Amino acid sequence: MTDHRTRLQDEKRVRGSVSRVSGSVVDVRFPAGKLPEINSALEVQWETPKRLTLEVQQHKDVRTVRCVAIQETAGLACGAEVLDTGGPISIPVGEAVLGRLLNVVGDPIDHGPPLPDGMKRNLIHRKPPKLAAQTASRDLFLSGIKVIDLLAPLANGGKAAMFGGAGVGKTVLIMELIRTIAEKYKGTSVFAGVGERSREGHELWLDLKKSGVIDRTALVFGQMNEPPGARWRVALSALAIAEHFRDEEGKDVLLLVDNVFRFVQAGAEVSGLLGRLPSRVGYQPTLASEIAEFEERIASVHSAAVTSIQAVYVPADDFTDPAVAATFTHLDSSIVLSREMAGEGLYPAVDPLASSSTLLDPSIVGHRHYDIAEKTRQLIEQYRELREIISLLGIEELSAADRKAVGRARRLIRFLTQPFAVTSQFTGKPGAMVALDDTLAGCEAILDGKADEMEESDLYMIGTFEEAEQRTKGRAA
Repeated sequence: MTDHRTRLQDEKRVRGSVSRVSGSVVDVRFPAGKLPEINSALEVQWETPKRLTLEVQQHKDVRTVRCVAIQETAGLACGAEVLDTGGPISIPVGEAVLGRLLNVVGDPIDHGPPLPDGMKRNLIHRKPPKLAAQTASRDLFLSGIKVIDLLAPLANGGKAAMFGGAGVGKTVLIMELIRTIAEKYKGTSVFAGVGERSREGHELWLDLKKSGVIDRTALVFGQMNEPPGARWRVALSALAIAEHFRDEEGKDVLLLVDNVFRFVQAGAEVSGLLGRLPSRVGYQPTLASEIAEFEERIASVHSAAVTSIQAVYVPADDFTDPAVAATFTHLDSSIVLSREMAGEGLYPAVDPLASSSTLLDPSIVGHRHYDIAEKTRQLIEQYRELREIISLLGIEELSAADRKAVGRARRLIRFLTQPFAVTSQFTGKPGAMVALDDTLAGCEAILDGKADEMEESDLYMIGTFEEAEQRTKGRAA
């Protein structure tokens, strides 16, 4: 019965034929006056078992549309029949996608069983919730990571991003957050791997299986070896799944995106393939609107919240890059990773001065938290100003007060490091999740001089301040 209905629907749909193929760009001719709309999905009806979906991007004339291919076009020839699906790309949603690894069009790529027939599907192109339906939360989303909870607290239902160049620990931080938040909040997570390396995707998949949180996580990947169309749309596919859990099931969702820069980069590739003139630094002229369309859909409504944590690659460590600058404007919390700190082995390499959050306000976090965070920042800033003098003349040339400030700042910086569960196999140290009260108590103790007699190494890669005291006692014994 279903096959008969599907066949009848297919017969009613408009059919066209391929008139030009140029890499990932395909021109399709339709009968006059029956052009599919922009962002419509077209299915190529060819002999191979491989699925080929095209997305309409331009109307060239009254009979021709220019499309971007979502999969490889190898073997596609002119004259191949194309079927207009009548709407944008859709992806299966619901409980059945949890624990599964999907591609941009919702096909499983984890070698598991096929998804059940008749699953509800959501369109990947949707409008954000109306402003009247959106809510702005002032609740903290505690991550268990000391430096983030202290200096750049995350908002429940907010957007946070981690900015950093290559090799400073963005993906490790994202993986740790998935693990700790899934264990602590027992919520639903959706992960979008945009332009990920196959190795990174495989490691994440195995780690989630090992930690037992895979059953509450849906993973959607458009990997680095896939065409730009897949990498460009995979974040929207993951977002469509998250929107279903928020709107239809009323569940709080954690949406993780790694990496937003690859989303922008794929858009730039598509823009170049379509022949658009590049804008600043060679980016697409639609850069700001593409990021806004994605970020504005990540919103919380009265019934449920979508909390988003994103990784953003910073090309050549240049934070003035247009892609990075355009992302900054949509965030509640900005976590900046420092190459210098990573080089010193201070992980997570979060820069305490460059990172910020709109929630770090006395009326939201309380006066004690705010005062400790400000004193911590001031002390670390004072230390950074004095470092040049120390490197030229030596620490002995500083005043007694400055020497004391430098010692406390160095201890604070080391106390804000901590071991991660996802790196325990490399470090040999079990991961530590630290409660906010323990973080505040430890920083307060260091600021008050209770760690002045401790070795700096006693405060390195620990959880709570009590662990440092036990190390000191152990050394004395």
